[in-house]
Amino acid sequence: MPEFTYHTKQSAPADSQDWLPDGFIPNLHAVMAESPQLLAGYKSIWELLSKSSLSPLHQQVVMMTANFENNCHYCVPWHSYLMAQEKMPENIINALRDNTPTDDKQIEALRTLTRALLDNRGHAGDKATQNFLDAGFTNQNLLDVVLALAVKLMSNYTNAITHTTLDELPKKDWDWSKPVNV
Repeated sequence: MPEFTYHTKQSAPADSQDWLPDGFIPNLHAVMAESPQLLAGYKSIWELLSKSSLSPLHQQVVMMTANFENNCHYCVPWHSYLMAQEKMPENIINALRDNTPTDDKQIEALRTLTRALLDNRGHAGDKATQNFLDAGFTNQNLLDVVLALAVKLMSNYTNAITHTTLDELPKKDWDWSKPVNV
């Protein structure tokens, strides 16, 4: 298995340096810096997602669903931490971490659609798509789910390949491993 460098701003390739902050660098970004194009693409798409038609909570539902399905040991804790920092409902955070249903019809429609997209390689099916739209989402929201999944493909796959070490910040309260019977 190849070993990956956790780059600092100084050790990163020149084309990655502008994409890294001067202070704290999450380990995912430090590893991604090995490929300036991956780091730039990831950070650019993350920024675009933040401006999408999906609310911050809905963005997190998509991302956490992907994190769970992709068994991302790194992203589930980080997104749990981010959701808690944004004062998102704890019952939603825990349901997404455990892959259990929520009592919110709209969030469930979003979670179900996201799982269908992941499980069927983009072919969610008419029923999941219609259920999503019937829950109050729009066609633009539907396409922005694809944008959120693009962000997760980059981070989840990078973490799977590199076995990225979880940073201490989310690890303290949010360490995670996929439940055995799921």
